[in-house]
Amino acid sequence: MSENKKPLFLVHYKDPVDGKLISLKARSIHDSSLGLSFISISDFVFETNQLVIKPSEEQLQKKLENTKSLHISIYSIVSIEELSESKLKFKDDKSKLLMFPSDSTNTTH
Repeated sequence: MSENKKPLFLVHYKDPVDGKLISLKARSIHDSSLGLSFISISDFVFETNQLVIKPSEEQLQKKLENTKSLHISIYSIVSIEELSESKLKFKDDKSKLLMFPSDSTNTTH
């Protein structure tokens, strides 16, 4: 693996509109310009060379085809997996932020 290759991240988040769990691959994750409670995801990666087409991934690709950067609330993020050997680096260290647990067992609206 070359040193210049960007890391690959798998982001799992809940869609704020319908609450469905979405998985998205991207090469770039940074602090958002929208504020402390958002992250910016860009350089989306979609697997287009497979024989089997996943309808959910194809829908997501169409949804994000004109999107330069996706800003997601940190409260919607379920997990971020790093799929390469590079480290995830943020411009500002937010390790001292206190996160309150969300009540994921409450399914009533």
